[in-house]
Amino acid sequence: MVVQVHGRTVAFMKVTRVAYSHRLNTGKYTALAEQCRHLGRVRSEVWQRYGSVGGAALSDRQVRDRWLADGTHVQFGVLANAWKETVRDAMAGIAASRAAAQLAVKRAVYRRTTDPAEHKRLFTALKSGRWADDPFLARLMRKYLARGHNRTRNQIVVRADQHNTRADESGRLWLAVPGLVQRKMIRIPLNTTVAPAGTLRLILRNNRVEIHYQIDAADMPSSQRPCGARAIGVDKGYTEALTDSDGNHHGRRLGKLLTAESDYRKAKGRARARLRSIANNAAARGDHGKADRIHRNNLGTMKRERRAARWEAQVRTETFTAVHQVVDKASTVVAEDLTKTFAGRKNFGRNTNRRLAAWTKGVIAEALTNVSQRRGSALVHVNAAYTSQACHRCGTLGNRSGDRFHCTWCRVVWQADVNAAINVLQRAADRDIGLHTPHRVVKQILRARTDRHRTRLPVQDSSRHPAAESEISELLSNEQEAER
Repeated sequence: MVVQVHGRTVAFMKVTRVAYSHRLNTGKYTALAEQCRHLGRVRSEVWQRYGSVGGAALSDRQVRDRWLADGTHVQFGVLANAWKETVRDAMAGIAASRAAAQLAVKRAVYRRTTDPAEHKRLFTALKSGRWADDPFLARLMRKYLARGHNRTRNQIVVRADQHNTRADESGRLWLAVPGLVQRKMIRIPLNTTVAPAGTLRLILRNNRVEIHYQIDAADMPSSQRPCGARAIGVDKGYTEALTDSDGNHHGRRLGKLLTAESDYRKAKGRARARLRSIANNAAARGDHGKADRIHRNNLGTMKRERRAARWEAQVRTETFTAVHQVVDKASTVVAEDLTKTFAGRKNFGRNTNRRLAAWTKGVIAEALTNVSQRRGSALVHVNAAYTSQACHRCGTLGNRSGDRFHCTWCRVVWQADVNAAINVLQRAADRDIGLHTPHRVVKQILRARTDRHRTRLPVQDSSRHPAAESEISELLSNEQEAER
């Protein structure tokens, strides 16, 4: 979907929203769980038959027609629309798995030959699903495509024309979905006043039903909020979600949320381990009644999963709020690519490592992408190598200690996250350091620039990005005024 947002052409995507059941009685939940069990068999059959070479060129409609012709669908005991939608969903999952494997296959093809005609032939066969007829492609797909197995037995996919909603006298919405019996609907009370629309995915967890549905991002209220008019660099953090190049910290509660939950899980895990040991010892002595009581009353997962869901919701709220605050003043957001994996992390000790493991950089990456897209700002990814270890004024590699950065050349102590955010903003204007420049090369470039700076030689090939030039000049002038 392409629309005009604040004078810019923006391509919107679909976003997922989740509604929850409200005080659903046991009978209805049991009926839905039974339907999920039947549909789980459908998913398993699709993955077993068509998850490998046998389903390479098949679509979900072809699978549906085969099952209708040979009577396979009768064994599942569910309504026609239910198993057809499940087949479509399972085949989409298989297609996604194959698409991931095809990336590795394409790299192998490039390593094998440089002939453009051969590339076109192999890639055409790979895209059209005829790779099973080519021995080379079939061998590579068997190598990189892991044989999948279904473990999903708690989901129901409901087509858009198979459900309806109505409100009762109190204003509460009730969602009616098909059950196992034809023309007999199961009505689910919802905790929202917004009716789910389109194709629904019902997920059963902890005696509660989650209703997942998609809407256009353009229809969200945040898409109508204007963005700022400046270029802002941001640096991720632990105690706060983001620090911008203006020196402002956003999402200050993030560190407390992560630390508190990590410490709670540590203590809770120790207690559960002790109880599990007591249960195992009781079972070894033959006291199976005590072991069963401990497992039933003390080692369940329902409360743990509900607490985890609440905590994840708080983290997402804090993170998205922080990104909105940045976009309020930024038409261009400059940040590092948080989707990349980082190896060789420094060992900070057991407790600190455990807390950092809970850090949700994936949520920050999602928030930066989605909020920037919805509100019409541009997100620019840069190479963040040594942005936390170099002085933004002179470029010298200094020493960072906690939230302080000590420049060994300027003899100035900067706030470490603010210094890193300014470096990230400057990196957008750096033509020598690209997004994929290796960190060793980045270090050599920074050291060479520092040597030229100290000897007062001009920096060769230096240029700045037009979007960030004014912001960098303003920052440097503000610093010089502060020093005077």
